[in-house]
Amino acid sequence: MTYSDTYLRQILTESKTIAAVGVSTNPIRPSYFVARYLNLKKYRVLPVNPVYVGQQLFGEAFTPAMAALPQDLKVHMVDIFRRPDQVMPVVVDAIELLLPRGLKTIWMQIGVINEEAAALARAAGLNVVMDRCPKIEHQRLFGELRKGGFNTGIISSKL
Repeated sequence: MTYSDTYLRQILTESKTIAAVGVSTNPIRPSYFVARYLNLKKYRVLPVNPVYVGQQLFGEAFTPAMAALPQDLKVHMVDIFRRPDQVMPVVVDAIELLLPRGLKTIWMQIGVINEEAAALARAAGLNVVMDRCPKIEHQRLFGELRKGGFNTGIISSKL
């Protein structure tokens, strides 16, 4: 899967509220690192995981499912931290519940590829990203990796 920098940058710029499905409170889990980074970059990260109901992550209460998110809340992106075989129900719920509330993007984390779910999301008019991490892409596209000496492939006069 190839995505243009313009496509990814637009998604990351326009998304302000992200439902993180399957995120963990365990600080050594990749999902925690991603959610923490996005939160530090001023995204509102809504943690969705039934295992942690009653707890909070970065000031946001865990919900057991997307259906439990506040009805008046706009959600721009669903970031999926689930196995590929568990993605379809998440996408179906996202389309049904969140599309009317501003959903624009389904993002599947590194290693998560589900072509059938992606096709369904695209048919609903959503942007889809698979097998990528929004944290890594944000760092790459907005100059943070460059500061560490990495060649990001992006030409800029910024240091």
